[in-house]
Amino acid sequence: MTLGVEEEYLLLDVESGRPTPRASMVRDDAGIEPGLGRHEVDDELLQAQVEVATPVCERLDEVASHLTRFRRALADVAEGEGCWLAATGAAPSSEPRGVPVTSGERYRRMRVDAPRLVDEQLICGMHIHVGVPDPAAGAGALGRIRPWLPVLVALGGNSPFWEGRDTGFSSWRTVVFGRWPVSGPPPFVADGDAYEERVEALMATGVIPDRGQIYWQARLSETYPTLEVRAPDVQLDVADAVTLAGLTRALVTTALREAADGVPPLDPPASILHAAGWHAARHGLSGTLVDPRCGRPSAASEVVDALLHHVGAALEGSGDAERVGAGVRRLLDEGTGAVRQRAAEAEGSLKALLELVTQTGRRSGRQGRNPDERVE
Repeated sequence: MTLGVEEEYLLLDVESGRPTPRASMVRDDAGIEPGLGRHEVDDELLQAQVEVATPVCERLDEVASHLTRFRRALADVAEGEGCWLAATGAAPSSEPRGVPVTSGERYRRMRVDAPRLVDEQLICGMHIHVGVPDPAAGAGALGRIRPWLPVLVALGGNSPFWEGRDTGFSSWRTVVFGRWPVSGPPPFVADGDAYEERVEALMATGVIPDRGQIYWQARLSETYPTLEVRAPDVQLDVADAVTLAGLTRALVTTALREAADGVPPLDPPASILHAAGWHAARHGLSGTLVDPRCGRPSAASEVVDALLHHVGAALEGSGDAERVGAGVRRLLDEGTGAVRQRAAEAEGSLKALLELVTQTGRRSGRQGRNPDERVE
């Protein structure tokens, strides 16, 4: 099963540590950076954000290689423009005057329709695209992965700070993003026709102007033949991003296989799934998670182990079992990005926190490297 990963990053001013509107300059400079094409760097809603996307990949090694290349090159380009590239799910501190939206009619219209939401969209996620045979199969898989999306939120939490304060949440990005009218967990649909009917009904309300504003945590891509999972925050490290990408591919692969075999799907009520997602965003892996198999709280490690067991055959089939298993265990033992951000802030206040989230271009993993050492 093929996959690809999109990552969003913030641009932080080197003097103030606040988001700075230099995305167009960074993107233009990317075109002259060796090993990085301008076409590989895209704009986002606000001018303090940039996005990259890997090509279609077969193996996790390919994903790791592309993400490492992007982060190294963009970090150098950003420094040349007086800013840092930051891999954090939410801006630790913000500019009181706000950040301008990116040029374009769609983004300007969004600013008019929801000004405060757009101003506070200083959040960054990772989007994992997994290839599916067709929309019908993708829609069926979407319904089967939705009970496990809160676990991906918990594993991927990397946004505890907002406006200079600790929010108390592991993934504040999940809360901010959840304020849009079509967001959170997707509905359960049985097939491609039911999915299309649900989307068309939403469009008919007139509440959202285009299908791009369907911000569910997982959805069928409008551009590629993929199921797109958007639940995790962007990760501090490439290693953690690759872990989540491999786990997500295995989850989709398992869903496709179960649908083909006629295995009855888990279909928790939307209210339970919403509550489970909120709880995962609040606590991450630090306490309990709602077990999707029974709707009751269990230790986070037990629910994560249940997910690994659920996708075990798919991980073995792709050759990713050892790598993904070790990566998940590291998140449980050493902490998510949110845990590491809090530890850095506790040890050295905002300066240490900024040093942590802006070292993204100088390391490809979490172990065996001095964070001040440039990767060659």
